[in-house]
Amino acid sequence: MPTTLSDEAAIAGIGVTAFNKQSGVSELSLAAQAISAAIDDAGIKASEVDGLASYTLDSTDEIEVARAVGAGDLTFFSRMNYGGGAAVCLIHQAVMAVATGAAKNVVVWRAMNGRSGRRMGRGVSGDIASSDIIHWSWYMAYGMLTPVSWVAMIAHKYMHQYGVTSEDLGRVAISQRNYAVTNPRSLFYGKPLTMEAYMASKLIAEPLRLYDCCQENDGGCAILVTSVERARDLVQKPAIIRGVSQASTRGQEQMTSFYRDELASLPEMELAARVVYEQCGLGPQDIDAACLYDAFTPEVIMQLESFGFCGRGEAVDMVREGALDIDGRLPNNTHGGLLSEAYIHGMNNIAEGVRLIRGTSGNQPGKAVNHVLVSSGVGVPTGALILGTDRA
Repeated sequence: MPTTLSDEAAIAGIGVTAFNKQSGVSELSLAAQAISAAIDDAGIKASEVDGLASYTLDSTDEIEVARAVGAGDLTFFSRMNYGGGAAVCLIHQAVMAVATGAAKNVVVWRAMNGRSGRRMGRGVSGDIASSDIIHWSWYMAYGMLTPVSWVAMIAHKYMHQYGVTSEDLGRVAISQRNYAVTNPRSLFYGKPLTMEAYMASKLIAEPLRLYDCCQENDGGCAILVTSVERARDLVQKPAIIRGVSQASTRGQEQMTSFYRDELASLPEMELAARVVYEQCGLGPQDIDAACLYDAFTPEVIMQLESFGFCGRGEAVDMVREGALDIDGRLPNNTHGGLLSEAYIHGMNNIAEGVRLIRGTSGNQPGKAVNHVLVSSGVGVPTGALILGTDRA
């Protein structure tokens, strides 16, 4: 039995549907399309899939998905809570299943009609059916009903404390839009964003403007995880999972975490970073590119500090120096991310991380990419993933 998850599994297949505002099909259909594409990408038979995992927010049961795609007998199935926080955590589940022999080929997926169906941006009012009602009730009365309002509270504190301006947030949005412009999958394909247009966009929840917020859209994405040995025999260049972590810290709460003494940091991300770096013996200096969870622009800036790419309060300088751009220190979300490609709860960021390792990103950096860092949702229980090239 392995004592560490480092190098125990690899991503061998990725699959995405078209991203749009009106899919015209069920979420089951989106799931089946994405999963079938991931299976085909890996070059295995659907009947070889024996594990499935998804978000608690996903509407499609594993048995329905298995039947739709022609999967075999299932020996592993799992669900993960916390919205975007589940993205990397599902990879963690899949890796544990493969490493322990619970399953051989695990597919994780997210399929959502996030625009034509249940819109994530509408918030929680009238949609409470869990213990979360306890903490939500404390601030809903004051108009804090949506994710953007919760993040705006933390962004205000962080920006005031470290001198971050609206233009700095705009630099993050524009950097990612520059990638999306050349990405045919992106909903902003061929649609550049200027600083003037960014500053002129409407305020959603001060200080966050329209282009500081991720998209609402329909679509699906799936990732196939198997053993390193098996991945080497399949069609695609394997993306080796060097390390993968889950993390939640004391005082954690759904996106506001107002129980904490300090709001201008992300301790759950710092924990995820420590665990994933220790697991594989790597550090921030070894990371060549990133796909940092980007539901909102300030989250990207704060994560640069959480993952050790700079000191506390120094992330804004990285952004101003162009570190996130294609020729910068840390090209980030080279597909456009959740801000400018599509919002599939972070699963499409993992797919882009795999492309970067394969060397097939539409915006592949000029330098060698040997390690890519991918993170899960911000402000919720989360995780971190480091993908690497095969050393064999």
